[in-house]
Amino acid sequence: MTLLDQRKLPGSKEFIEVRSLEETILAIRQMIVRGAPAIAMAGLYGMVLYLKSQSRKPSFMELTEKRNLLLESRPTAVNLRLALEKLFLNFFDYASLTNLHLIEIAEDEADELFKKDLSDNLAIAHNALKLFTEKKELSILTHCNTGALATAGHGTAIGILRTLRDSGFKLTVYAGETRPYHQGSRLTSWELMQEGIDCYIIADSMAGWLCHSRKIDAVIVGADRIAPNGDTANKIGTYSLSIIAKEHSVPFYVAATKVSFDFTIRTGEEITIEMRPEEELTRNSFLKDSEGKYYIPEGVLSPIGAKALNPGFDVTPAKNISAIVTEKGIISPVNEENVRLMME
Repeated sequence: MTLLDQRKLPGSKEFIEVRSLEETILAIRQMIVRGAPAIAMAGLYGMVLYLKSQSRKPSFMELTEKRNLLLESRPTAVNLRLALEKLFLNFFDYASLTNLHLIEIAEDEADELFKKDLSDNLAIAHNALKLFTEKKELSILTHCNTGALATAGHGTAIGILRTLRDSGFKLTVYAGETRPYHQGSRLTSWELMQEGIDCYIIADSMAGWLCHSRKIDAVIVGADRIAPNGDTANKIGTYSLSIIAKEHSVPFYVAATKVSFDFTIRTGEEITIEMRPEEELTRNSFLKDSEGKYYIPEGVLSPIGAKALNPGFDVTPAKNISAIVTEKGIISPVNEENVRLMME
């Protein structure tokens, strides 16, 4: 499996060859591949690699252990768990299946997930056009990266921007930098520049000023997990952005496919929030000396030994969300009744 190393963008475009499930797990943990849909696809192909590496059919217990290790790689997003649950449902008659059968089933599931994610993203973008009927010039604020890098190709929130552009809208996009990993300033700005969409990077702390000082037509973000009541987990900083949008009467839209909805929980309070390494926040995690030790380059202010909290995600309550745009349609107002009516 070949993965674009997203840690190196936009400085260089480098690919990494992943040859095992263990390397897949490492790639997910280290954010070589990131974005809930892309993680799910990589995870399924990682299971294919594991099965292909076996000289004999693994026991169901062995396979389950590997699945659990994969699930632990990034716990907040629900897409990977649902993809693996679906895969294991196809292993229901495990005793009668050969290892070749297991490989074929896993490959089919991975390929189907890839195709479905792309078609679902296109449907999301088409449905979102209904939200923008009053004007042809739009200023949009987004957070984190939700484009081709995070999905099978078109993107969720960024996919909406692509389709708006293709439908004749003139866009100005403001991309929050998305500290501490800078998915916005590194990845979203890069994708939008590749598309020729006008984009400005802003520091995350500028969002309030931006909504107050300039006309913002909408905030559009993605989702890593959505509870049945509409509470949405997304990249850290999304919750703060929703509060700012609400204060300034800016519509706050979430773009997500059905596999982002987790009906095993009730509210966002039950969503596990991944805690990332402190080093991502306290210093530039890419700068190491020849012995592999972190060092502080000029301009980085965190002292060696400084402690930090680094949650990867937060939860935006449904009351702050104007609409959730899915491949099946638009959920608005966002509440449990409407979520279940649309998605179950």
